[in-house]
Amino acid sequence: MAENKQGTLFVVSTPIGNLSDITFRAVEILKNVAIIACEDTRNTKILCEKYEIKTPLASYHKFSESEKSGWFINRLKAGEDMALVSDAGTPLISDPGVKLVQEARLAGINVVPIVGASAIMALLASIPRQSEDFKFIGFLPRVKSQIENLLKANAGENLVFYESASRLISTLKTIAETQACRKIAIGRELTKKFEEIRVDYPLKLLEYYNSHVLKGEIACMAYALDEKNVFCDDMKDKILRLKGLKLSNRDIVSVLNSLYAYSKNDIKDFLIKNPDFN
Repeated sequence: MAENKQGTLFVVSTPIGNLSDITFRAVEILKNVAIIACEDTRNTKILCEKYEIKTPLASYHKFSESEKSGWFINRLKAGEDMALVSDAGTPLISDPGVKLVQEARLAGINVVPIVGASAIMALLASIPRQSEDFKFIGFLPRVKSQIENLLKANAGENLVFYESASRLISTLKTIAETQACRKIAIGRELTKKFEEIRVDYPLKLLEYYNSHVLKGEIACMAYALDEKNVFCDDMKDKILRLKGLKLSNRDIVSVLNSLYAYSKNDIKDFLIKNPDFN
């Protein structure tokens, strides 16, 4: 007697904002699988209604992965195909799905990626970069000291991460306090009507976002910091302003060190090597 053929688990990328950003293949797969495992059935239902997808939906999120993975694996073993989606973008990329894919692989079930939209790729495709290298770290940690350590340890990397609207201001403040000359790229509302992509120093971004409404999840890149030139144009401008206030070099060193955490020796060396600022 022939063994029952196992089903296939399709990992399907969905739009990150604009519902038109979905592939024909993704729609076809979602229409033909037996069930769709989704992060939030309410969000996936909106997509399904737009494309007349009648497939049953089942909730599958980070709080139910352990509980539900076995149930989905049993259905796949019974020969049913299923799709895994997240609320937006690609599952497993800072989204649920790792446990299900891991168990499917262990069970010998075929896992097929259905590629599509990605907030990180959208950001990287729309900002200037001096190299192709980047390091993606998901969401930043919540503890300030951990963020500082992470930034310092990856000062030479184009560091790519997600951030929430509620935490962006505090994150920019942390970067401004430790690496004020590290440019940051921010992609907000990507692919939507009010899409906004900004590249600037953290203090300039803070000034902007303190007076603008922030919504949704945000994709960011902290540009690799050129440690040979620790002073950016923004910081040079501050030195000139302090000079205009008739502050001595000693006072300037103290002010910049206390407000922006720059090394006193670096500031002294800069003032000595750049007589135009004296």
